[in-house]
Amino acid sequence: MKPQLLIFDINETILDLSPLKESINQLLGSSEGFDQWFPKLIQFAMVETLTGSYSDFGEIGAATLEMTAQSFSKSISEKEIKTTLSIITQLQPHPDVLEGLVNLKKKGFRLVALTNGGKSTLEKQMNYSGLDFYFDSLYSVESVKKFKPHPETYNYVLKKENCDPKNAMLVAAHAWDIVGAQQAGLQTAFIERNGKYLYPNTEKPSLSVKNLTDLIPN
Repeated sequence: MKPQLLIFDINETILDLSPLKESINQLLGSSEGFDQWFPKLIQFAMVETLTGSYSDFGEIGAATLEMTAQSFSKSISEKEIKTTLSIITQLQPHPDVLEGLVNLKKKGFRLVALTNGGKSTLEKQMNYSGLDFYFDSLYSVESVKKFKPHPETYNYVLKKENCDPKNAMLVAAHAWDIVGAQQAGLQTAFIERNGKYLYPNTEKPSLSVKNLTDLIPN
């Protein structure tokens, strides 16, 4: 069934995290810094949801960056952490994104964003990247105080958009996000960003494409 609503993950799926990666690696003095920090960020976001607590994604990012610094025997200040993580609001889209969004809008799809980040952060990201024009609505999990892939995050968007799950498609570059949307009954599209792979122990996504320009929901 052709979806009416396309729900986009933002970080890594739409926006290129390379500048943040370079900054974190420089701060920690290691080319492995970002790759050790980012999974911790996702892990402890999920820990908060599983334990019934909630902190802003940025707060979790700061805490896990401090943890990661300890693993590198680095001492970093609160100011260094804040300055480094602020780069998240100054990211550009991947090269394929603009053309892909334009094509999807021309085909009549409704496009919305759903992020684990805070609403104000998302708004800054969209404004800086120039992509706010292409999204009909912007959603943050802070409205439900649970992080993706909890089903309530997807259901919140579906309720706001008055859309049945089978008529919606999540577009993401993260396997855990794909699995979460599948379990919530949505169609899914996996964007095969560099270093991102599907989780084999689940059903395949509705679509799997190299670039956003190849995304043509049928």
